[in-house]
Amino acid sequence: MFGRVRAWSMRHSKLAGVLRVAPLGVLCAFLAIPYASVTPPEGHVYLRVGGYLALAAALVVPLWWRDRLPLVTFAVVSLISFGQWVADVDPQPANLAVLVALWGVACQCAFRWALAACLVAELGVFLALLNWEVPTFGMFFSGSILVVTVWVTGLYANTRRRYLEGLEERAERAERERDQQARMAAAAERARIARELHDVVAHNVSVMVVQADGAGYALDSDPEQARLAVRNISKTGRAALAEMRRLVGVLRENEGGSTDYTPQPGLGQLEELVRGSAVPASLRVGGAPAELPEGQQLTVYRIVQEALTNALKHGGPGVEATVEIDYLGSELVVRVTDNGRGAAAPASPGGHGLIGMRERVGMYGGAVSARPRQGGGFEVLARLPMAKAA
Repeated sequence: MFGRVRAWSMRHSKLAGVLRVAPLGVLCAFLAIPYASVTPPEGHVYLRVGGYLALAAALVVPLWWRDRLPLVTFAVVSLISFGQWVADVDPQPANLAVLVALWGVACQCAFRWALAACLVAELGVFLALLNWEVPTFGMFFSGSILVVTVWVTGLYANTRRRYLEGLEERAERAERERDQQARMAAAAERARIARELHDVVAHNVSVMVVQADGAGYALDSDPEQARLAVRNISKTGRAALAEMRRLVGVLRENEGGSTDYTPQPGLGQLEELVRGSAVPASLRVGGAPAELPEGQQLTVYRIVQEALTNALKHGGPGVEATVEIDYLGSELVVRVTDNGRGAAAPASPGGHGLIGMRERVGMYGGAVSARPRQGGGFEVLARLPMAKAA
């Protein structure tokens, strides 16, 4: 029940604030005329209707900010009440605002502030009793019981709120850990399937190579044996293709995607990638472009994509990037630089971008480095041996 009320008050904070202030305001307004019609005893000051309502508003209205500024609200209400005592104006129902503000401090602030507010309220009870002709210990004790009760209730609400927040935090952390475990399990399964895919394809391709060599030797001396070898190559290739499609289909199902045979991006899509990046970037291509295998083109594309993403995440405001692709005969050089924060950028815990780039480049015997630049900014540099397209 308490949790539902708390959730509702968080969703409708302004309405909840009005509902907290309204009862005390209505009570003060209802008692305005009876209070002002009473003849004050000698030596006491009673306010007329206008002054009564003005003082009540001054005490009640600050409670609107009780949730956002509990200490300030309590200080304002306490100072107004103290000024009322100095002016020798008798207490009135609106002075209950001090207890409401005390509850807000005890409910939301640290214990030392709650204790200080309680002592201030106790002082207020003592000063209020000084206006009575014959103050007694019993009257002070009764007022203190009321103050302490409100204070303890606020401390309990504070403890329960922190307990519920702790439960919510632990639940969110457990949910994140569960999701992380699920992702790790899925990644492990995909890695296992990838190893199986490698074993299947490698075995079948090895058989096809051996059969092709045999067919080449038997082509002139034994054409029938060569035809049999070619048929075995075709059969083995179809089996390898079917197995590869099956395993890749499992991978795509684990990723929650559908079977999609759209070609992967390559060097032809680099200009579109750079132009559509959230980071202002330019592309420069040097040397004589050569036709590269699709896998190597995808590697270059992913390196540029990851580097631009890192520039956006860590470069800071106003960062700009430059993408350079250089064909140097036997080597392809990919350099992505930016003018961002460089070494001053905060570390990114748990990032796998550089690891992924190294794995991709390592497949083709290349190397990649990522480091801050002298004078500011960051640089990602990858060197890949030029491979011929199939």
